[in-house]
Amino acid sequence: MTSNFPGNPGGPRHDPGSMPGGSPNPTWIGRVQPGNYQTAPGNPGALPQQSWANPARAQPRRSWGLIPLLLVGAVLVFGSLLLVIPFLLGNTGVTGFVIGFVASVVPLSVVLLTVRFIDRWEPEPKRLLWFAFTWGAAVSIAATLLIQPVFALAAPTTSEEAFTYFMATVQAPIVEEFSKSLGLLVLILAARKYFDGPVDGVVFAFTIAAGFAFTENILYFGREIASSSEPGADLVRIFILRGVMSPFAHAIFTGTTGLIMGFAARKWHTGYAVLAFFIGLLPAMFLHNRWNSMGQDFLAEYFVVQVPIFLVAAVGIILLRLAEGKLTRQRLQEYAAAGWFTPVEVEMLSTARGRRQAIGWAATRGRSAHMRNFIKAATALAFTRQRILSGRDVQLHQRDELEQLRAIPEFRKAVLG
Repeated sequence: MTSNFPGNPGGPRHDPGSMPGGSPNPTWIGRVQPGNYQTAPGNPGALPQQSWANPARAQPRRSWGLIPLLLVGAVLVFGSLLLVIPFLLGNTGVTGFVIGFVASVVPLSVVLLTVRFIDRWEPEPKRLLWFAFTWGAAVSIAATLLIQPVFALAAPTTSEEAFTYFMATVQAPIVEEFSKSLGLLVLILAARKYFDGPVDGVVFAFTIAAGFAFTENILYFGREIASSSEPGADLVRIFILRGVMSPFAHAIFTGTTGLIMGFAARKWHTGYAVLAFFIGLLPAMFLHNRWNSMGQDFLAEYFVVQVPIFLVAAVGIILLRLAEGKLTRQRLQEYAAAGWFTPVEVEMLSTARGRRQAIGWAATRGRSAHMRNFIKAATALAFTRQRILSGRDVQLHQRDELEQLRAIPEFRKAVLG
């Protein structure tokens, strides 16, 4: 990277009325209706007052933000733990619970590291990720325990085998996916500013599912310790099955719901979000049913069906990440045309390679943290613009845009020193 990076945004300007790249829709992930397209605010050196900006409201605003959601979430988690922990201890005993807890950290870490990779481009607030995780680990488990007895009443009683099969293939897919995905519905309705695309949906869904699987694994692992005559061997067997062969099972199930809800979130319409919730449950329940239905031919079905599903999911996530980069490039090009960024900055900010090089360049000057902040701010700005172009709550997002634009020069100045 050259030493004059990132440069001065006060250089040659493009016509702000043009659309760099020739189209506001460079990728399927962020399609914009032509009637909703608006040019980016110009930057003649200091951000001017736009016709849509009320100076009194353009200043940083005091807001309750996510506090109500987090408070309600904390109450639900606390209440759920009063049900979940006694249930776990009653099935595993103290020793089984402790060993199951430790063993469950391994698959949990694998899934959460994957979430971190997916979420690196435009990170979600950590407090929302904690909400998602605790919803999965406590609230969805408690909801499942409360709803299960209703399905037990409808289960066949002709034999224990028939009852168990019904509960595994009918009750579990319906109740567990509904309970997990209900957290997604809460997030998209109460924190829609941060849930506005398919990648967000996958990130939140994977995090909820990771929490659910974590608690469920404590139950399965701990129960083997408590009830088996050969606890060591049985624990290894079930750990291989759940911790090695299927750590992403719940994530993929619920991830389909999150993906569908994420695409609906691009519309910024409550009705679409609720409809997507119910539609998204269908593939999640189906995949869950197929997994729980595998019997004597488990290994054959695992490699013929489940492994390809996992590979398709992995490819889909990679494509979503690439689409995010294209979307970031398009929106930042529009800001560059208005004088906020240089072409060099846009190239740096819209590719993983460019970001790594920029951070490396800044590290040689002891300013890698400042560069990360600049990258994060620019990415957030690009996605704020995407929300503006969605055509809903435009003035709200334009006020956010104004505040973010005013901060960009300070972030740049901090990088340059």
